[in-house]
Amino acid sequence: VEGQSIQTIEGIADGGILHPIQQKLLEYGGLQCGVCTPGVVVAAKALLDQNSNPTEEEIRYWIAGNLCRCTGYDKIIRAILEAAREMRDGAAE
Repeated sequence: VEGQSIQTIEGIADGGILHPIQQKLLEYGGLQCGVCTPGVVVAAKALLDQNSNPTEEEIRYWIAGNLCRCTGYDKIIRAILEAAREMRDGAAE
């Protein structure tokens, strides 16, 4: 990865302001122990950077590599859909 930019979970928030994906996961209860959360957040952000209006199927595909045993995926999916909506609405302002 020499010469490449790498963004980790620590770099997604803007100082003390959470990224919409992080905020919505909190609001929707889409995280539990935190083992899978960094991967879900990074994968969801990568998806929304490429596709601002993903379908539920596309979200499931993008986060498929992150196995969560603490919570059902429904809350995670709903949180990502809402973050996408909020990000689209914010971009329109």
